Amino acid sequence: MYPNINAERIRLGLTLSQFAEVLGVTRKTVYNWTTKGDIPQSKLEQMSEMFHCSIDYLLDYKPNRKEPRYETTNPNG
Repeated sequence: MYPNINAERIRLGLTLSQFAEVLGVTRKTVYNWTTKGDIPQSKLEQMSEMFHCSIDYLLDYKPNRKEPRYETTNPNG
């Protein structure tokens, strides 16, 4: 569900158990977060600081980049 969290953990050379220990939770909790979601804000902030990246990146958030569509009226009819 959140591939960037796993990628950053691996980039730092942390096992799932080590990562969980740093966050102060169990390995099962981290696994559930990354597969099912519902990560507490405080833990997202901790991960963001640990990995030196934004929470949006960790959650793989990509805002809708479509340009707004404006309708124009033709004054000639």
